[in-house]
Amino acid sequence: MSSQHMHGDYNYAWPTAEIAVMGSKGAVEIIFRGKNVEEETQKYEYKFANPLKAAERGYVDDIIKPEDTRRLIVDNLKILETKVRHKPTRRHNNLPL
Repeated sequence: MSSQHMHGDYNYAWPTAEIAVMGSKGAVEIIFRGKNVEEETQKYEYKFANPLKAAERGYVDDIIKPEDTRRLIVDNLKILETKVRHKPTRRHNNLPL
């Protein structure tokens, strides 16, 4: 739901996460137009739709075990408890059109 590029404070993924704009099968059907959809879907998922590629590119901080999720969220919330968020300056006025 977030990434470093969207200024998320902490971003984690489970090993089974699929990080993509659309589902693998839908993407394969568009790319290959019905040729070996099942086989190409498996290749696509292995190559692109897994958290390893997202972690390599910096979209997530870490790939974590599902059983560690609650502990990490609690730890991160404790750290963020004192975070000060600066309000951005106003970039545009509200002109009547």
